[in-house]
Amino acid sequence: MNPSAVLRISCPDQSGIVAAVATWVASVGGNIVHAEQHTDASDAMFFQRVEFTHAGVTAVDTLAAGFAPLAAHWDMTFTLDALPWKPRTAILCSKQLHCAADLLARTTYGDLGLDIVAMISNHDDAAPLATSFSLPFHHVAVGEGATARATQEAQLGELLQSLNLDLVILARYMLVMPPSLVAPWTGRMINIHHSFLPAFIGANPYRQAHDRGVKVIGATAHYVSDVLDEGPIIAQDVAHISHRDDVAELTRQGRDLETVVLARAVRAHVEHRVLTFGNRTVVFG
Repeated sequence: MNPSAVLRISCPDQSGIVAAVATWVASVGGNIVHAEQHTDASDAMFFQRVEFTHAGVTAVDTLAAGFAPLAAHWDMTFTLDALPWKPRTAILCSKQLHCAADLLARTTYGDLGLDIVAMISNHDDAAPLATSFSLPFHHVAVGEGATARATQEAQLGELLQSLNLDLVILARYMLVMPPSLVAPWTGRMINIHHSFLPAFIGANPYRQAHDRGVKVIGATAHYVSDVLDEGPIIAQDVAHISHRDDVAELTRQGRDLETVVLARAVRAHVEHRVLTFGNRTVVFG
């Protein structure tokens, strides 16, 4: 089979973009197998994802260089990537391991295309889980005081850089990332928050939800930004609850949501189905 590539573009909306992109794909010997587009009328912006096969004699980097003049003409921001993609990934977690375990199981049994190369935690609770999946485990503990915290953050940043990663997943990693640690991973670090953001930001959202008397709880997967829990949202879902549900029951139902929402977001990222625009995303199906 011929190799596949995926082109994602965003640009000011104007007539003729779809035809121009299709013509370029045909000109390089490509065959479009899937295409989706979206026009944001409020901002007059156009977004498109085009998946196509090609003869394989031309490298993806060369294809991208060949598309650049067309992109410049239409004032496009674009990426062009090979499919399938198995990003080198590190999973970060703390004491709650349900999201990390779910990602490992989905990857092991072929449901999620990741190349997981390490598990990292500020606690040692995850060591047996990493061992059971034959993964290296890195315990980057936090000591007492601000100086110890700064040291841990520096050690974590150095470790992430040394692993040559494509993707970092915060699978219930319960420490706030400083901007200096987040910056190198913009668009490549995904977090699961146990709340339907923007509601109940920060710690103990299930307690906050219970005290507020809400009738639905949710989970949100988003790219990490330098502002806590405010990065571009990739996936969300909710579950209906009632006045009979205490915090423990909300937490149990929430764990189910968190695993599904995080896996959904990671899959969308790995399949190059996400486009960011400001603090928003376009997520193609």
